[in-house]
Amino acid sequence: MGSEPTKVMVAVNASTIKDYPHPSISCKRAFEWTLEKIVRSNTSDFKILLLHVQVVDEDGFDDVDSIYASPDDFRDMRESNKAKGLHLLEFFVNKCHEIGVGCEAWIKIGDPKDVICQEVKRVRPDYLVVGSRGLGRFQKVFVGTVSAFCVKHAECPVMTIKRNADETPSDAADD
Repeated sequence: MGSEPTKVMVAVNASTIKDYPHPSISCKRAFEWTLEKIVRSNTSDFKILLLHVQVVDEDGFDDVDSIYASPDDFRDMRESNKAKGLHLLEFFVNKCHEIGVGCEAWIKIGDPKDVICQEVKRVRPDYLVVGSRGLGRFQKVFVGTVSAFCVKHAECPVMTIKRNADETPSDAADD
């Protein structure tokens, strides 16, 4: 009887760079690192679990000063946010299928650090891999880090992968 594949959860998020509808630099690097350093050519021995946590703005309107909306407008915005999340996961699922590694992907809504830890508890992966922006101490005070929270609170081993120095945008808090 064959053994179960090793489950590696990778937390993924969209880029914070305006008008950049792609995976964040850090999560893309963490995903690539997972494939290169953990999975390597042993695709049948691993299953990648892709979790995207959508953060809902306090008011739900990014960069809008005021809005006049009907109930249909709100439904359309929810559908648009869901579509963005699905587009993001599609990128990673396609990469997994290109190399032949099994995967599952899903979206949750909430505070990423809390939701990631809740999903780790629920799904019980063997490892959690998260990207890290490599913020300095001063920036961490104001921005906080999901990766640091997960290292402390997730109920499995956690690997944090820093983005490469040459990938750092002019504002290091961007990703």
